[in-house]
Amino acid sequence: MAAILVFVVFLVAIILSVPIGVSMILGSAAPIMLLGQGGVIPQIVDNTLSGANSTPILAVPLFILGGVIMAEGGISKKLFNFFAFFVGRFPGGVPCAVVLTCLFYGAISGSGPATTAAVGAMCVPFMVSLGYDKTWTAGLIAVAGGLGVIIPPSIPFVLYSLATGVSTGKLFLGGIIPGILIGAVLMIYAVIYCVRKGEDRALIKKRMAEMSRQGFLHLFLDSLPALLCPIIILGGIYSGFFTPTEAAVVSVFYALIVSLFIYKTITIRELIPFLCGAIKTYGGLAFVLAFATAFGRVLSLTHATAAVQNFITSNFHSGFAVLTVCTVIFLILGMVMDTGPAIIILAPVLLPAVQALGVNEVHFGVVLVCCLSIGLATPPFGLDLFVAGNLADSPPMSVAKKAVPFIIAFLIALVMIVYIQPISTWLVDLMASLQAA
Repeated sequence: MAAILVFVVFLVAIILSVPIGVSMILGSAAPIMLLGQGGVIPQIVDNTLSGANSTPILAVPLFILGGVIMAEGGISKKLFNFFAFFVGRFPGGVPCAVVLTCLFYGAISGSGPATTAAVGAMCVPFMVSLGYDKTWTAGLIAVAGGLGVIIPPSIPFVLYSLATGVSTGKLFLGGIIPGILIGAVLMIYAVIYCVRKGEDRALIKKRMAEMSRQGFLHLFLDSLPALLCPIIILGGIYSGFFTPTEAAVVSVFYALIVSLFIYKTITIRELIPFLCGAIKTYGGLAFVLAFATAFGRVLSLTHATAAVQNFITSNFHSGFAVLTVCTVIFLILGMVMDTGPAIIILAPVLLPAVQALGVNEVHFGVVLVCCLSIGLATPPFGLDLFVAGNLADSPPMSVAKKAVPFIIAFLIALVMIVYIQPISTWLVDLMASLQAA
């Protein structure tokens, strides 16, 4: 009864548009106040404070800040020029360069909306000047921007790690191949679309020729600091030189050095607004993270987690079956709920159950994040749609219609990721065997 009450109160509060963090506290307090079960109120306060007093949690605002500095520092333009140099002259090459930029920029920002904003601000005007449809371009960037939460370092993977205790380093490794696979499928569709619908090849070749006159060496040296960022961060983590939390600190200082002293695209005076922006982005999520600890403790004391596990293991008898159901649920929730709160709420409740059916903890995390990343580009509340629509001066629903084929392509890649577990775990297993050797 107590376990049911927790979920009922929490869901009713969500339906009534009560903030996620407050809904968690209401759900946590309900069995204590009404049934005398689930601990005591001072314990909820202690758990909330202990949830906020965590060193790994520092990685979230720091990765956000590093991404903000990189975005304002014009890093996306450097990356796009580099990739366009190689693929821009081929049919569909410019949209492919956009996807590659999102793919690589995601390894800098760790955020879907940040990737959409940084890449879209530069690529939407450029592609429109080449004759591409403005709304179609916005749809492409809205979906490709979701790669920002899959390619490491990924803020949602950090949140999943905080909620479940799964290694952040393993999750970062698990996201690499799925992110590349999704990017490849999006590029395949972009090429097919451009071949069928046609492009202004003369204009594109002219612009690519202008870019090529700078020479490969100049473009490479100009983009090298941006290209090195994910290599330094991920290389430091997997070499054992620093932890994921320390890597977040490195990302901030590296972003500062590159933007202030190498590219000189920002000034010291602009840093205060960047700090304020990062804090505002993180502020609401910080409350959710703190309250999630208390919520999880009450779920444990009322045996709610065990009840969910028993229900799932009693009604599903294979990992494939439970992953199928979870994927559908995650896709639906991604349409109406932000990525961070969804992970914090769902992951600790569902992970024990799916593990009991043989689903790998890293694989489950990758599937969860991939599903929710699609939600960033799906109506009614897909944040990337609003970001891309604003950049293209188009209504979000118009962008959503153009994004549908890209979403279908994303779903095709998702099916492979869900049912072929080694896509998520092969690099993790390889790294483990190398370390053992």
